[in-house]
Amino acid sequence: MLRRLAAAAAAAAVMMTGFVAGTAHADPGPAVLGGGSGIVMNDELVCSITTIGNDSAGRLVGLTAGHCGEVGWPVVSEYKQDAGVVGHVAAVDHSLDYAVVEFDRAKVVPVNRVGNVTITQIGAPAQFPQIGCKEGRTTGNTCGVVWGDVLQSQETWTQACVIEGDSGAPVVVGTTLVAMVNAYLLVPCLGPEVGTNLTQIMDAINSSGGPGAGFRPI
Repeated sequence: MLRRLAAAAAAAAVMMTGFVAGTAHADPGPAVLGGGSGIVMNDELVCSITTIGNDSAGRLVGLTAGHCGEVGWPVVSEYKQDAGVVGHVAAVDHSLDYAVVEFDRAKVVPVNRVGNVTITQIGAPAQFPQIGCKEGRTTGNTCGVVWGDVLQSQETWTQACVIEGDSGAPVVVGTTLVAMVNAYLLVPCLGPEVGTNLTQIMDAINSSGGPGAGFRPI
C-alpha cells in the first residue's frame, strides 16, 4: 500500500510535456526532420522527435514520447506544415512512454543534426556526473548534469531544462543518444527532466518485431 501511494504521488508530481497545436494546411514540399524537430500530432499536440532513421524492414521511422499520440494519428511537421501529413503513428507503448512514427519518404528529408544536437549512435544510459544535452522544439538546446537512474528503473534524470512541447526530445552525451524526454518533476526547468533510456526502448521495439525493429539513426 505504501509503495503504491508513493508511486502515485510521484506520478502526480510529474508533468507531461506535450502541448496543444493549431491546424495544418496541405501543400507540396518535403519537410526536413531530425531529433529535436517539432511535430504536430493529430492537429492536437505538439511534441519533439527523438531521432529518425531506418528500421530493418526499410521503413523511414522516428521516435517520440508515447503520451503524444495514439496509433493511426497523422503527423505533420510543425515548421513545414504546408508539406501536409508526413507520417502516421505506427506503434505506442504507454508503459515506457514511447511512440514509433512511420514517415513518408516522399515528404521527409531525414537529418542527424537539429540545432546544436547531432545524433550518430544510440548508447547506454548516462551516469552521474556526465552532462546530458537535449534539443526540444520549445526550449531548444539545454544541458545539465545527469543524476542517473535515480529510481533504479528505465528512467534517467538530468538537470536539462524542459517544458511543454519538449516531450520526445533527444537527450545526448556528445553525439550518443541515451534517452528520450518524457516529463519533468514538480517545476519546469527547476525540477529534473525525466527521460526513458533509449536502450530499453529499443529492446522493447526489437522484441515486438513491428515498426522500428532494427532501427538505426540516420
